[in-house]
Amino acid sequence: MSERIDAALTRRGYTTRALRLRAAGVLLAITAGVSGLLLFRFTNVLGPDSVCGGAASADAVHAALGPGRITEEKSRGYSPTAVGQAQYCSAKVSFGLFGDTEQSVSFGLSVSRSTGAESRPGARLFAENGAVGAVTPGGAWALLPEGCPTGLQASVGTGNDGEDGDHAEGIARLAVEFAGFAAKDRNCGGTPPAPKSLSPAGTEQPVDWNNLCGLPGMAVTKAPDADHDDWYRQQATTAFSPVWSCDVTDKPTGRPVASFVVITEPRVIDLPPEKERSTAFGRSTWTGNLSEDVVTTCQGRRTYFHYESRPAPALKSQRLLPDTKAVWTQFLTASGKAIGCEPIIP
Repeated sequence: MSERIDAALTRRGYTTRALRLRAAGVLLAITAGVSGLLLFRFTNVLGPDSVCGGAASADAVHAALGPGRITEEKSRGYSPTAVGQAQYCSAKVSFGLFGDTEQSVSFGLSVSRSTGAESRPGARLFAENGAVGAVTPGGAWALLPEGCPTGLQASVGTGNDGEDGDHAEGIARLAVEFAGFAAKDRNCGGTPPAPKSLSPAGTEQPVDWNNLCGLPGMAVTKAPDADHDDWYRQQATTAFSPVWSCDVTDKPTGRPVASFVVITEPRVIDLPPEKERSTAFGRSTWTGNLSEDVVTTCQGRRTYFHYESRPAPALKSQRLLPDTKAVWTQFLTASGKAIGCEPIIP
């Protein structure tokens, strides 16, 4: 090998020791430059150890999004533990010689005051060892630990409207780590261990009118003009904790025409008792500002139920499930049994 290198240098005119030392120096500089460029483009060497003021570690970001160079962008005056839409910070991971692939994740704290917006049927849920939340298309959320304000959630967003696929577990860990960081800053708890598993995502299925949304015994009467069952689909989460939800969608448009939600973890939302109104059905009472949410006690815990019906395009803007009282009665009875709740309807 050394003889071939010597001959090559001689052919190019590097015949003296000084010239050959200079050539070696140039070669080493080029090699170092290329190595440095590769390290910069493909690794996070000399990059940040954490992102967004400590919201998550670089290792957690890499576990969620893959290897690469980490950079961040945040709003002026950003605080990782402030609540509100004005606060903004995102971390970006770039990988490749020219930043060929880029993935990002944003962090924010919010207070939930709506039972109908916490989880969609495609969510993958977790509730173990103090880690409570869900991975949804486009991100994840995790509750702050016990002892922290009710309804306070740590959310991470990926911007992906579809499934997060292999990144789901990593994104869940990001949300839990962020929740723990916020809890420590507020002196209301520590970081729970990351969830070991997520529930499978619910799959879209034909509607079963005798067991709507997969709830045994939930038989509802659809609108008289709703003859084409193949126009509708149902999709429900595969777990009840901390949230169960189901959408009945109009197949041609893909829009929900009926939605059902059960919140079995009362810390998920901030709906104080003074917002409760009058008796709804059985031993449940209306809560919130609309006639879409009721609350009752199940096994000593406040449990929320949400039912919302929307106009169905195939029915010329009529509702698919027109008898509201009958649907509520069936829903509270069937879902109550599914979660082991004491009878809600006498």
